[in-house]
Amino acid sequence: MDPRKTAPFDLGTGEDACLLLHGFTGSPWDVRPLGEALAARGMRAVAPRLPGHGTTPQALLHVNWRDWQAAAEHALHSLRGHRSIFVAGLSMGSLLALRLAAHHAGVVRALALVAPAVRFRGPRMFLIRQLARTPLLEWARPWAEKTGTDISDPEALAEAPVLPAFPVARLRDLCTLQDRAARDAAHVRCPTLVAVAEQDHVVDPEGGRWLARRLAAAPSVRFLSLRHGFHIIPRDTAGPLLAAEVGSFLEQWRDGGNRDAPAAGA
Repeated sequence: MDPRKTAPFDLGTGEDACLLLHGFTGSPWDVRPLGEALAARGMRAVAPRLPGHGTTPQALLHVNWRDWQAAAEHALHSLRGHRSIFVAGLSMGSLLALRLAAHHAGVVRALALVAPAVRFRGPRMFLIRQLARTPLLEWARPWAEKTGTDISDPEALAEAPVLPAFPVARLRDLCTLQDRAARDAAHVRCPTLVAVAEQDHVVDPEGGRWLARRLAAAPSVRFLSLRHGFHIIPRDTAGPLLAAEVGSFLEQWRDGGNRDAPAAGA
């Protein structure tokens, strides 16, 4: 993978900051357009590269979900001192972002969950999830190959850095994060935007709707369903619309505004 594409980024300046977390086997490249849009609105946008990601398949052999969560915690802590801190996540990054909001209620002002990986799409992935809870899958097939990423836009797809394989054992870590995020959803007490792509081939958009309903303690929940584009929404055809919606949503909560606003519908 091209290290220039997958590198962490720190864009913009300002009193408010947004932490952006990429997904499983992905990299900061996936969320950079969203970071650039937020920086253009006068926010600082920071995206770390999660441990084991964005380099080689072998790098994922020596990490687990605790390392990813610890990296997210460290990145959040590094933003202390800003007037408002927001967190946005893509796919698995949404699970990490949700857990940050649940466990740091006084720190995270608002949350954006993009294509949250709470449920895989299709019966094959359902079976893999069940098998991933045991050592059977990794014994039978220790490595899973990847030939591409879920983007509909041909230009973005051609430019995408793709990790060619990953250890199947890491799927167990992904499942663990799904379970923990599902439990933590009821403890999120900040305004939250949930965005899904109806044509997502990786995660089930119905999982996003289910998650939005679970956010019962959040003072405001907005659900956004995008008709165009696939899983990597920030890089796909709906990316500009997503960036505008996330930016406008977070703008409401800068400088403490609308903190006690009632919950909003879809």
